[in-house]
Amino acid sequence: MTTRLDVKVSPKASKNAITGWMGEVLKLSVTAAPEKGKANEAVEALLAEALGVAKSAVSVVAGQTSKQKRVEITGLDLAEVRQRLAG
Repeated sequence: MTTRLDVKVSPKASKNAITGWMGEVLKLSVTAAPEKGKANEAVEALLAEALGVAKSAVSVVAGQTSKQKRVEITGLDLAEVRQRLAG
């Protein structure tokens, strides 16, 4: 089972954080700069930690050079992703 999630990323933020939902889009802040894939790696690591899954289960599959990204999460359905992110 794989879930695709649209995210909006704010790079070079003061801290890594999940800032909430904007409709169906998850807003994230990462401290990494948007260069050489560093922000994408930070997004993957942040979501993996928040969801309690391996980093390899989370990958940016679209929007590598954009603030708007699509992330694929392996092993969780959308309901479970939302539940885990709700705290």
